[in-house]
Amino acid sequence: MNPRLAHAVDTHAVDTHEADSDAPDTDAEVADATETHSVDAGLAGTDLVAAGTDFFGHQPATRSDLPDPEPLLINLSRCVIEVLAGVRELDQVARWVSDDVYRHLLKRVVLSARARAVKGQRPRRPTITIGRISTSEPRDGVIEAVVMVHGKGRARAVAIRLEGLDHRWRASAVNVL
Repeated sequence: MNPRLAHAVDTHAVDTHEADSDAPDTDAEVADATETHSVDAGLAGTDLVAAGTDFFGHQPATRSDLPDPEPLLINLSRCVIEVLAGVRELDQVARWVSDDVYRHLLKRVVLSARARAVKGQRPRRPTITIGRISTSEPRDGVIEAVVMVHGKGRARAVAIRLEGLDHRWRASAVNVL
């Protein structure tokens, strides 16, 4: 270390030590205080982390605690088709989907945008109607559904898995076929 820098650090340490009258006087007292603080902080941190994981994480909900899933299935299907068509922002459906679904849809949005750019097409709002909705409930608080979406030239199926978390539905899987 540079001698001038070492002298400045030592001088600062002496000035700080003199100004703090509650500071421990010996190295043993400093070590004891540091050890006690780290042990207390470590135990408290462990307890908070363990409690926080259970309390602050997503809480599963039972079917009786959740609203009717059909309106969400209809709206989410319509929105996903519009997102892929490039006329709706993906962020508008972010609150309804999990992080994995968001990343999956983001990849599909990028691919759709590239395909439109290669063809020289502009995004156009698709004219669609929602057809039949088939649902099943593999376990309490989980809905798996297929929503038929009919457009001008084709019909598409949107497969959605909804899971009840924190007293609301959240899509954990969305696939457009």
